[in-house]
Amino acid sequence: MRVGMFTDSYFPQISGVATSIKVLKDELEAQGHEVIIFTTTDPNAVEEEENIVRLKSIPFLSFKDRRIAIKGFSKALKEAKKYHIDIVHTHTEFSLGITGKFVAYMLNIPNVHTYHTMYEKYLHYIAKGKIIRPRNVKTVSRFFCNRTMGVIVPSQLMKEKLTSYDVYKEIRVISTGVEIPEKDSALRQTIREQLQLTENDMVLLSLSRLAFEKDLHKIVESFPTVLQHHLNAKLVFVGDGPARESLEELVKELDLTDYIQFVGEVKNEYVHHYYQMADIYVSASASETQGLTYLESIVNDCPIVAKRNDYLSEIVRNPLLGLLYKEDEDMGITIVKMIELLKKTNSPIKLEQKEVLLKEISSATFGRKVISYYKSVIENYYFDSQIEETKSFSKHYE
Repeated sequence: MRVGMFTDSYFPQISGVATSIKVLKDELEAQGHEVIIFTTTDPNAVEEEENIVRLKSIPFLSFKDRRIAIKGFSKALKEAKKYHIDIVHTHTEFSLGITGKFVAYMLNIPNVHTYHTMYEKYLHYIAKGKIIRPRNVKTVSRFFCNRTMGVIVPSQLMKEKLTSYDVYKEIRVISTGVEIPEKDSALRQTIREQLQLTENDMVLLSLSRLAFEKDLHKIVESFPTVLQHHLNAKLVFVGDGPARESLEELVKELDLTDYIQFVGEVKNEYVHHYYQMADIYVSASASETQGLTYLESIVNDCPIVAKRNDYLSEIVRNPLLGLLYKEDEDMGITIVKMIELLKKTNSPIKLEQKEVLLKEISSATFGRKVISYYKSVIENYYFDSQIEETKSFSKHYE
């Protein structure tokens, strides 16, 4: 099978969407399929990339590190014909998503869509929410999704949101999988030495794009509470983005420079080094819908402290996997409880349910589920086409 994936966000851009697509691409290829990525140009991209088609683009509104294509319909169609793609998989409702729909229509092949983002949580970052409103998101989402053969969502929470938008096409929940890394006992010491951390330090890790919508300032603000109980606690931010400067200023204002450090952006293949170095992964974000970092934490034996939502409640069912809090002001004390629990158990996560969970959230399982869905969609697409041709033929001879 040859799959054309259309996305506005792909490496070298760092995002959950880009990571999700890369994981899926790698798994489909590992299982014998061919994947062609149609995405935006990027000043940091290499000139020649195998099976990647880039369309001319510009920075996207308030999100300057994100891009949107401004031309390329004919180029995309030409390349799609060259690769003889069998199905279009769109991963955005914007420029490349529309391009993908055009290609699917022109080639008369099915289009499935993954709805990645809960846009309502981001509206206030675009002209302070005065231009795009929740009702606009509902209209665009309904229009786009109902003109596909089916929609993939990473969580039940997202499915319920699209249902509330009156999306009537099939919505299938397929959680993004993660690779299960090999455990390397030397990594912990090596990375800690690089960061000038000791084995006795209780290291909290925040790993994400440093964006304002991630509410990372709440982690910094909760840290004094942690220090009141555990002076050996340290906080490491891995990632980069527009919020970094303000976060660094906040750290200085709270006199926490001796306890908090910023590593910067890390290549995707080295991310697991930092999970294995840390003791607890922390997140204050309320905008996550697929939470790859949570899954990555679990597979690297790094328990989670995060804000409760329906998605996390399904995953974190045992305190050794992590603790969830409801209100922002409870974050600090929840971290303290997690530290005390780890000191009491003094062992990594070893649960039978974890083995079941690991299999369910693996990238291999993710790939198999998506391939199965592709086959079902393609079969239904051509079956429906035959019915329409039969109806047309019958009407012609009535």
